[in-house]
Amino acid sequence: MCLLALQASGTSANITYRSTVSEVRLTFFATDEKNRGVETLATNDFAVVDDGLVIRQFRSFRRADATRLEIVVLVDVSQSVVSRFRQEMSDVIRLISDTQAISDDHLSMITFAGMQAAIECSGNCRDGSVTNRLLASHADGATPLYDALQLAGNFLAERRTPEVRPVLIVFSDGEDTISRVSSNDALHAVLASEAQIYAVDLGDPHRNADGAAALDTLAEATGGRHLFIRDGASQILHSILEDLHAGYLVTYKLPNTAVGFHSTRILPTRNLNLRFRCRRGYVYPSASR
Repeated sequence: MCLLALQASGTSANITYRSTVSEVRLTFFATDEKNRGVETLATNDFAVVDDGLVIRQFRSFRRADATRLEIVVLVDVSQSVVSRFRQEMSDVIRLISDTQAISDDHLSMITFAGMQAAIECSGNCRDGSVTNRLLASHADGATPLYDALQLAGNFLAERRTPEVRPVLIVFSDGEDTISRVSSNDALHAVLASEAQIYAVDLGDPHRNADGAAALDTLAEATGGRHLFIRDGASQILHSILEDLHAGYLVTYKLPNTAVGFHSTRILPTRNLNLRFRCRRGYVYPSASR
């Protein structure tokens, strides 16, 4: 997966990026042939392909900081997950409790069901009242998954700060029954926030192929991973944090200023057994934005 951000040289944090942007910041993950994170990587081990242009000259390269995270937990509380609701709530509460390395002001939760999504907590998610409210809730209503993803993406974009990596942990079966926005609109909002999605699949693996495929697409497009509720909260959190610790950050000069979507890939240059996960690209904004 690659997380990437455009950055203008010498600019402050709360800036609207325009045509002066000169640098691409790209976070990616490397694994070996056994799917283990690569602890030692050099700049001559990989090349970035940005809109078909091979880039080997980088401005900087280092391990990404896995301790500075902005986490949003997105939880399906609709009718479609009723049979697994209690396990889901138990795992969500345990996951929130176990993320002690993340400060309260960098942890939020959004639930969705019926006609809307709602921000349940932001900065106080470990408060007992939040836990009690979750345990007392009942799965009900339609499933506005894509509306919720758009809300989460916009929420993360508003809280975006330099050097803090946004992460979206989605508890869902991948089904959407009522959203006003499309899956593409939802994905665009998440990509704009630079968040990676870790999709925790609540579906029955023998009956919910479409939902699983939707979650897989979301995770792949943002450079995250597709995980499963049956693994339990502790293993899910371990997998996410292990993944984040395997990240690298590389920066390079923006190859061109064509407005619109720029595709990105990372390829091995020496050891062809290496595999790289990266989000599909970034959007270069128009000067009028």
